[in-house]
Amino acid sequence: MIKLVPSQITVDAAAADGLPRRSISGVAVTYDETATVSDGTRVRFLQGSLPVTGRDPKLFGQHDSNQIIGKLVERVDTPQGMMFTAKISATRLGDEYLTLANDGVIDAVSVGVNPIKFSYDDDGTMIVESAEWTELSLVSQGAFSGALIERVAASKPADETIHETPVEPAIQSEQDTTKETDMTEKIEAPVVEAAAATVEKLWAQPKQEFKMPSAGDYLAAMHIGGDTFRKVNEAYKAALGKQQTALQAAAGDILTTDTPGLLPVPVLGPLFQDLNFVRPVVSALGARAMPNTPSKTFIRPTITTHTSAATQTEGVAASATTMVIASNTVTKTTVAGQVTMTYQDMDFTDPAAMNLVLNDLAGEYLIATDNIAADNMVSGGTVSGVTWTVNQTDPSSLMTALYGCAVNIASISNYFPTHLFVSPNVWELLGRQLDNSKRPLFPAINGNNVISQNSIGTAGADLSYSSLNPLGLTLIVDNNFASNTMIVAYAPGYEVYEQQKGIVSVEVPSTLSRTFSYYGYFATFVAKSAFLQKLALA
Repeated sequence: MIKLVPSQITVDAAAADGLPRRSISGVAVTYDETATVSDGTRVRFLQGSLPVTGRDPKLFGQHDSNQIIGKLVERVDTPQGMMFTAKISATRLGDEYLTLANDGVIDAVSVGVNPIKFSYDDDGTMIVESAEWTELSLVSQGAFSGALIERVAASKPADETIHETPVEPAIQSEQDTTKETDMTEKIEAPVVEAAAATVEKLWAQPKQEFKMPSAGDYLAAMHIGGDTFRKVNEAYKAALGKQQTALQAAAGDILTTDTPGLLPVPVLGPLFQDLNFVRPVVSALGARAMPNTPSKTFIRPTITTHTSAATQTEGVAASATTMVIASNTVTKTTVAGQVTMTYQDMDFTDPAAMNLVLNDLAGEYLIATDNIAADNMVSGGTVSGVTWTVNQTDPSSLMTALYGCAVNIASISNYFPTHLFVSPNVWELLGRQLDNSKRPLFPAINGNNVISQNSIGTAGADLSYSSLNPLGLTLIVDNNFASNTMIVAYAPGYEVYEQQKGIVSVEVPSTLSRTFSYYGYFATFVAKSAFLQKLALA
């Protein structure tokens, strides 16, 4: 849409008899006169380019559609320009603009059109031959020297009269320069006034052209702000306008590229988290409280030789075996991480960087301690001596391997395994295992209905790690295990100890920063290696 940039003019306005109440009249646009649109492009209207029929253009204030104050009720096309009469609605905003127009504060108009048929001359001026006239705006300064408010008729209370104040016309024809022109003459011959207005025109001047500001100039001006940035931004828009296509030049709407300094750069929170700060092994076993001893180690006793009992023959000594208790030394491991943040990072960031970084630091501590627990479980376990020869359509090898490990545990303790610790790829192999009829060995659960029969476990429909329970074992899947890891375990045979100390920080005044550390003490203990049966895959 073309919205004309205001240029300096002089205008006379007064109330006149014979006009509709609450109305204004004047010249909307003069023909064959060059003016400037909002992006700096020059434009000239030809006679007949604006329609006199069809939907009445709306009357706005300052080209703002939120300030609609009335509409045009009469349009007269003359060789010199488009004459108009507009009715101002009886609203509070209409009253304000009517008062401003009657006082001469608002004394000009500016058209808003959508060009339909147009061309360009050698100077780059757009010649508008046909356009859709959408609105006319009251402005304090107009682009065309002849686009003036000629008459203002304001409503008065019923018991008052309308006082007419004759004024001298802004521009008179040569025939009228030696005599007084009253308001009646001006009403009867508005076309003559429009013609006279072309005798001494105040032409709209093109904006001064500036070269495109450099990035440094623009940022410096943005930092200074105020009038300096306004001028540099105008120079930027003017230079950008020279590079626009004909279609962009015709549409004088302001683009986001015109106002980069006014556009906020949102940061959408919360921060995306690509790590799940969980500890599958530690959570499954449960972390015990670290003994609060003032040393790096502590003693964890275990029985290596039990007492005995047997059938006693009368008069013969009863079975006697000395209990042997081992004194196992457990070493505390310190797990910690640190990060240094400047005061600016903590003060200026949103979402607050400090909370995000500290949460990540605590999460990394969790991952590190779980990795220690997983590694020590593998190194402290016992090789079961059985192998799962993976065959996705024959589950016999898998069942043999699981039961073989269970027997190894039960045969020495009468305990049975409680958990199956595996790496992610083993979890996938278990989930894809079929029976001889190519049915899932661990069928999915749909509500309370199991979609299979004669299975040795089930699988949840959500494909979560905890959805499988081979032979009723609690499945623990941890990506801290190396590929092909599979351990059948009786959970009490492996212990985890922890004392989380949390966050400590220290100020660094020399760099205006603060160093944060998150630390804790962590230890594992294999109470009985035979309770951790390691399976081999083939």
